[in-house]
Amino acid sequence: MTAPLWTREDVETLGGRIVGSFDAATGVSIDTRTIQPGDLFVAIAGEARDGHDFVRAAIERHAAAAIVAEGKAGSLSDAGPLVVVPDPLDFMRRLGCTARARTAARVLAVTGSVGKTGTKEALRLVLSRFGETHASVASYNNHWGVPLTLARIPKDSRFGVFEIGMNHAGEIAPLTRMVRPEVAVVTTIEPVHIGHFRSILGIADAKAEIFEGLEPGGVAVINRDNPYFDRLLAHAAASNAGRVISFGEHEAADVRALRIATGPDASMVEANVLGRTAVYRVGAAGRHMALNSLAVLAAAAALGLDPNEAAGGLAELSAPVGRGERIRLRHPDGEFLAIDESFNANPASMRAALATLATVEARGRRIAVLADMGELGEMGPKAHADLAEAVVASKADLVFAAGPLMRGLWDALPARLRGAYAQSAAELEGAVLDAVRPGDAVMIKGSKFTQVSKIVAALKRRFGQAQAAATTGRG
Repeated sequence: MTAPLWTREDVETLGGRIVGSFDAATGVSIDTRTIQPGDLFVAIAGEARDGHDFVRAAIERHAAAAIVAEGKAGSLSDAGPLVVVPDPLDFMRRLGCTARARTAARVLAVTGSVGKTGTKEALRLVLSRFGETHASVASYNNHWGVPLTLARIPKDSRFGVFEIGMNHAGEIAPLTRMVRPEVAVVTTIEPVHIGHFRSILGIADAKAEIFEGLEPGGVAVINRDNPYFDRLLAHAAASNAGRVISFGEHEAADVRALRIATGPDASMVEANVLGRTAVYRVGAAGRHMALNSLAVLAAAAALGLDPNEAAGGLAELSAPVGRGERIRLRHPDGEFLAIDESFNANPASMRAALATLATVEARGRRIAVLADMGELGEMGPKAHADLAEAVVASKADLVFAAGPLMRGLWDALPARLRGAYAQSAAELEGAVLDAVRPGDAVMIKGSKFTQVSKIVAALKRRFGQAQAAATTGRG
């Protein structure tokens, strides 16, 4: 039987007023699609939907109780067990802070312009070799995802890994103060969300907010290869950090890659980890993934874990859905490979995905299906046009482009690479489906708002999945 995570006494101590029969909950959820029996359902009012509209569905799915706002309680009095509070989201934050206060887990936090999710997942794998590890689900890294992840941490966890993201300055600081990490990792600084900042220096400062929550004597893990290393270092020095561990290929890096050999499905890395040599396999393709593995070993070293044992876990790394997942599909005349990078996109991650496409062993053609990158502000048109060199270097044989900003790339491409262009991913879908042939490797990438993921779904519907394939990843 699953041990209780939150009891009636816990909820009442935090100010919840219980209506109906509630004794304990074994989990916390905000989504009736994934809720489990025994969960507390938190009815958060979002921009598009109000969780209070789903309270009855949550109870029908055997939620232990629903946390609802005082003003909604009357209309839901017959729904089932309720925990009535002034503000459900604020109450979930209080659950999260309480969970953090009572856990004995060693806590890590990860941010960065790119690589957050991949690094978080790699840390989950590596730390699980040493003990029970709790980590953020998917990209639950915002104002509700972080407290939700905290509220879910089992009492017996040995490690907790929290991904923290932002679109604007000031968003990371309150979240890292809630998480209070012992180790804080910044993967890299790139012009992502630059449309919300005056310059990339503002992005560096916003990411460096993660150090504000460090526990006294904690460790800041920083990318030594990044041009903004010194700026991040200054922020770390002004925090509670007692130590900084740098990673990268720079000769002064504390965790330094000595050799990286990339392959179509994985990479081999030889690294110096604080004076000790580690040789290991990263089970996800791409040089960027190999470099991110250095951040993982730096974080493990910060916790005093053996680097070679930690590195062993990286062989199991695979790509999450939408971040490099490889899907082998059945064409009537043979199989072809789809590489799903459709979760999101920015100039750095786009270049990384294109570089990985170059390493794919394809019997047929390499095809890139690219949609607009968002939140780039006035640099948007140039950022898209400037991808042309990376596309050529990717060894792509054919390019399909969607969106008004991708028109800049389309116009900059050599004529021999042009497959089709459309104003939207939806309009491009038919051309892509008609173009694929057996042996092709088709990489699909764009920002989430473009809905380029629907092209991935359309490929699956028309051709059907063959067998599990090796995966490549990008966080």
